[in-house]
Amino acid sequence: MSDAPDRIRAGEGRAPDVMRPGGWVPMRQYGEDEAVDFVIVGTGAGGGTLACRLAEHGFSVVGLDAGPYWRPLEDFASDESHQSKLYWTDERIVDGEDPLQMGANNSGKSVGGSTVHFAMVSLRFRPEWFMARTKLGYGADWPIDWREMWRYYAEVEQALKISGPVAYPWGPKRPRYPYRAHEMNASAVVLARGAEALGIRWTQTPLATVSVPRGLAHPCVYRGMCVIGCATNAKQSVLVTWLPRAIEAGAEIRDLAMVGRVEHDAQGRATGVHYHRDGRWRFQKARNVVVAGYAVETPRLLLSSASQMFPEGLANSSGLVGRNLMVQSNQAVWGMHPQEVRSYKGPPSLSLTEHWNYTDAGKDFFGGYCYMSQGTLPITAAGIHAKRGLWGQALIDQMQRYNHQVGLKMVGECLPQERNRVTLADELDQYGLRIPRITYAYCDNDRRLIAHALGFMREALAAADVGEIFEETNDTCHLNGTARMGFTAKDSVVDADCRSWDIPNLWICDGSVFPTVGGVNPSLTIQAIACRTADRIKALAGRGEL
Repeated sequence: MSDAPDRIRAGEGRAPDVMRPGGWVPMRQYGEDEAVDFVIVGTGAGGGTLACRLAEHGFSVVGLDAGPYWRPLEDFASDESHQSKLYWTDERIVDGEDPLQMGANNSGKSVGGSTVHFAMVSLRFRPEWFMARTKLGYGADWPIDWREMWRYYAEVEQALKISGPVAYPWGPKRPRYPYRAHEMNASAVVLARGAEALGIRWTQTPLATVSVPRGLAHPCVYRGMCVIGCATNAKQSVLVTWLPRAIEAGAEIRDLAMVGRVEHDAQGRATGVHYHRDGRWRFQKARNVVVAGYAVETPRLLLSSASQMFPEGLANSSGLVGRNLMVQSNQAVWGMHPQEVRSYKGPPSLSLTEHWNYTDAGKDFFGGYCYMSQGTLPITAAGIHAKRGLWGQALIDQMQRYNHQVGLKMVGECLPQERNRVTLADELDQYGLRIPRITYAYCDNDRRLIAHALGFMREALAAADVGEIFEETNDTCHLNGTARMGFTAKDSVVDADCRSWDIPNLWICDGSVFPTVGGVNPSLTIQAIACRTADRIKALAGRGEL
């Protein structure tokens, strides 16, 4: 690696060049006074994917991220505590009836965003969810047709080389996944046995980690460190897929760049962003601004950019910026198997069932959930038992049986509520910016869904000969909403193209635009939306409407 010209370590304020099979690809450098076509705030599933596709369409792009540009082969360690460096742990204020736990399970602070430490589960939305209000009687409709999304799902699955089953048992038929499914570990077999005993279908989990070699990436070696950052580059995160393509196409990615304000001119058009890097505030000019900071940092930035022309914050004529924050329920059931399971071996979720996403009969709630086999690393496992009240010798005795522990974990749909929101607190952070306040409470429907899932997962474990079953009841994941897309400026923040109704050259492209969250992990949908948005921008530019 020493032959890479002018290459500076991540964490010192410069993103590295990209290694490709043909050699090192140097990254283009744009001047701050040079008005680029697009400056993108955030380089995760939304912003990183969009940066790639816009650059490939011929636009000049600068992506800014508050975190460092990691090099997994050199910078990652097999250590749960050390790898907390991947999480967004800046101070935030949480309140409401059910305050959220922020950090590892729902945010990331690095180039590539939370995909650097996500569990790689890559699922499509049920088609009816895009018209949940009209077809299923709850939530809100999306302004995007599911058939169009299906085409973009296929594009993302090919880009990430998703490893999955030959035939997926739910939803419309689709082509087989690009790579074969991963081998199931013992924990995945437990899920399969429980599902079959209860008479429901299951399948191997479609995962964004390669099961055979891909370019310079070796296949997954099942070391089980996925959610603390893959040190072998088998994980097909935004960091190792879309962003190298973006740089090859001419985009610049600046790490350690915290954006504090979007600027606009007297006509109300965005002109660029103020960002903090290398100890001082800077300004990047741009003809278009994209905010892709996810469900907390996106509304925070829009609200922090309030001005005399936009006193309630940018893109907020509807009053919905920050509102309709949605989590996904992430509760689990655990138990002890008579045989050693070693559930930490391999990716955390190697089998799943979407039965309760696609079955509407027999529910006392709206929405759905899937549940997956689950493995935990030791510190996480000890924390689960500590929350049960096990301490001292009791905790030591429990951890002596760590290799027998097995679990099922849900991803459940929580409904949009305007009372769940992100606002600005009076307290300031290290940059002098107001800290976000995150207010959250479950509704009755959310509680019924969670209760149903916990009960069903208990039955499934018991049916697979698992004993000593206990519940983990207070976990959530995957924040979405707060800048929803919709059909009119009155009911949403952006249109179907992720374009602000209020400021025509301001775009929002991340999970914050979700009107509903569904019962599956959101990363595949976020990336599909980003690919669609890039194509829509190209079409608008071609018609002179950009």
